[in-house]
Amino acid sequence: MTQLPQLYSFRRCPYAMRARLAVAVAEVPVVLREILLRDKPQAMLALSPKGTVPVLRLPSGEVIDESRAVMDWALAQNDPLHWLANKDEALIDLFDTDFKHHLDRYKYATRYPEEAVDVGEQRDHCAQLLQPLEARLTHGWLGGAAPAYTDVALLPFVRQFRIADKLWFDEHLDLPKVRAWVLRFLDWPSFLRVMQKYPLYLDGEQEHAFPPAQESP
Repeated sequence: MTQLPQLYSFRRCPYAMRARLAVAVAEVPVVLREILLRDKPQAMLALSPKGTVPVLRLPSGEVIDESRAVMDWALAQNDPLHWLANKDEALIDLFDTDFKHHLDRYKYATRYPEEAVDVGEQRDHCAQLLQPLEARLTHGWLGGAAPAYTDVALLPFVRQFRIADKLWFDEHLDLPKVRAWVLRFLDWPSFLRVMQKYPLYLDGEQEHAFPPAQESP
């Protein structure tokens, strides 16, 4: 596996999640190195000192350490579902900035003591950003009848929004199509495939072939 690209990932990180989904759908073989963000391996930090995942090291030595760039790289190798033709850059930018800003303060309010965060207000901001998606989900996914690039770029973060208060999201969020979209994502075979658990990489140990083999029907 030493000649394959190396992908540093953290299972629950939404950025790493969307990168793994693109790699898996593209069926581009890589070496997966599963890490803990609180105990980052030196090999990863040597490649990308900012210490965030995903980090992809190509056999040429090139390093890609932005999730959307990893998605684009994987789909440039192979795009069997035509995801690159279904990429709404403006919407993804909005969620990567505004939605993520309010999501962090809703889910991790204690990290921002200097801001006197109103959790309910942050939740409402996120819900407002989700509202325009309701009209777009007429076929179940933003990409139409099947998930595509924009769905995969957004859904890991909307999943986090639900996790912050599942009862409120499932029973009180007045966006039924958005709610169904998230729940559909959680049962999507490609999502379940990339959420498998792996032993941690420890600077030279525990590398894994990725994507994992698909289950037989």
